[in-house]
Amino acid sequence: MQQQVATESKDGKPGGDELSLAERAYRVIRDRLVMLEIHPGTPINEEQLAQSLGVGRTPVREALKRLQYERLITTYPRRGTFATEVNITDLVHISEVRQELEPLAAAQAARRATATDRATLTALRRELDSAEPSRRHAAELMHLDLQVHRAIYAATQNPYLEDTLVRHDNLATRIWCLFVDRLSDMAGHVGEHGPLIEAIVAGDPGKAAQLARSHVESFERAIRGAI
Repeated sequence: MQQQVATESKDGKPGGDELSLAERAYRVIRDRLVMLEIHPGTPINEEQLAQSLGVGRTPVREALKRLQYERLITTYPRRGTFATEVNITDLVHISEVRQELEPLAAAQAARRATATDRATLTALRRELDSAEPSRRHAAELMHLDLQVHRAIYAATQNPYLEDTLVRHDNLATRIWCLFVDRLSDMAGHVGEHGPLIEAIVAGDPGKAAQLARSHVESFERAIRGAI
């Protein structure tokens, strides 16, 4: 089924015609890779992706260049381009970065979030509460987790910090998706965002940083427990 790239706006950033075709293609392909809808090790076919997104091959090619930089795809000489394998040994390296930068991002978001940022986070907080998390499908929970993280990163008003954390959160989410069937309390992990959002919206950087660090640490423990 063809997926039109014009609908992609999960980052809380402008969507539709405000984004270039390459940017929209990038976001859709990126999230397919992050959610393992494109399985690790799968060959990447530019023409097939272009057809599925309803765009030409040039926007797809531009998107793939960015995705290679972000370690979501890998190109091998004379073999082609493939979705990157998920390597559990990367968990410790990813966690090292996130344990330092996630608290910083949460604190800065608490200090700098605009009225629009706070409204976005408040809406996500309501979504967390709108239904019993334990009854939600795993994919829905993971999409919600991505939305919350990306909204927090955007609220830092620091594009360099935001880009760095989006990339590392994407890689962490791929590991999560790989072990999702073995995780006993995924809903509880996603639910931890509630107090974090409240601290950011309330403008409490100290509490926000503490909750963010705890969230990253609990994620790593959960993955290690599932291995």
